[in-house]
Amino acid sequence: MKRLAPLVAAALAISACGGSASIPALPTPQVITGGDGPTGDLAYVSGGWATDWSTRTIDLEELRIGIQVIPIRDRIPPIDNPEFAPVSEAGWSEPEPGLLLVLGDTARFYPLAMLIVHEIVNDEFEGRPVLVTYCPLCNSALVFDPVVNGQRLRFGTSGLLRNSDLVMWDDATESLWQQIGGEGLVGAYAGHRLDVIPSAIVSWGDFKAGYPDGVVLAPPGRPASSYGRNPYVRYTSRSAPIPGFFDSTILDERYPALERTVGVTVNGHDKAYPFSVVQANGAVNDLVAGVPVVVLWSPGTADALDSPVTADGVDVGAALAFDRRIEGEPLEFVPAGNGQFTDDRTGSTWNVLGQAVDGELAGARLEPVVHTNEFWFAWAAFHPNGEVFGP
Repeated sequence: MKRLAPLVAAALAISACGGSASIPALPTPQVITGGDGPTGDLAYVSGGWATDWSTRTIDLEELRIGIQVIPIRDRIPPIDNPEFAPVSEAGWSEPEPGLLLVLGDTARFYPLAMLIVHEIVNDEFEGRPVLVTYCPLCNSALVFDPVVNGQRLRFGTSGLLRNSDLVMWDDATESLWQQIGGEGLVGAYAGHRLDVIPSAIVSWGDFKAGYPDGVVLAPPGRPASSYGRNPYVRYTSRSAPIPGFFDSTILDERYPALERTVGVTVNGHDKAYPFSVVQANGAVNDLVAGVPVVVLWSPGTADALDSPVTADGVDVGAALAFDRRIEGEPLEFVPAGNGQFTDDRTGSTWNVLGQAVDGELAGARLEPVVHTNEFWFAWAAFHPNGEVFGP
């Protein structure tokens, strides 16, 4: 096996793989055609790929090699045709973090302990294809609709990174896609964007309490005991992203680089809510692109990227964003302690999942808005014109 550039070897010591008026989101990426293909190590690791390198939205120099074993594609193995188990049959610890996906009356939990290992799940939800993704280096968990131009795409890990974030590939055109934002970067689908499906990172305890009839991702042909070890020990204790995977000259220093951030996107507008701000308020009632939203914070969710065991990480809590309207009327929320909240109109009690659990509105559920929980450095890099909610 050829030895890659020194920066890759050094970086892989850790890696296994109220605000102002709304500002418009970034314009549709400009597609560049022509030019030379990859050179150097990138040309070597992509040898044999059918990717159309002449069609792209980025400079190929922005791509970094995140895997040092050839072949790099799908070296981090996605899960295809996943299976699920009832909540009652799973034994995850209460603070274990995972991706929550709710479609209709059905809820699924994808433990980060498993997503750290696989990063991508090509799934189907009651007949609807869904693409579940997680990038540990950015702590970004996103779900997409994988149907493009009427064709369902199967996605894998390319072994490449951009701004420290997972770059995916599809096996129909071998185009490269950015995980944060779902943008086609290189190839036949350069300039396309995958539609985002709202999801969130929550604890196993909150999930099973809020969705006792939900299901959890089952280990794909390997024992459950093989999951739960964190290969990124003390990653969130770093003061900066891993050198070589992120351009330090674009680091936004308004907040610590690895502070978790709720990134809300409404009607093409992007706004960030740093966890420290949301935690200090408990509930943030705001407007984004004219839509009333609320960001709720509750304790009890472990940092999967801190301790050697994902469930043993420090309590960073969970922060979720919702449209705060019920029957068209906006509510104002205030924290009520013990991870619960009350609304100003009826005094009903709500949990961090946006469910009314007591009072006049018991049984009601807030609709989530598209939001993420990535690290501050990643949100700022991909949304340089976005708003930031401040104290």
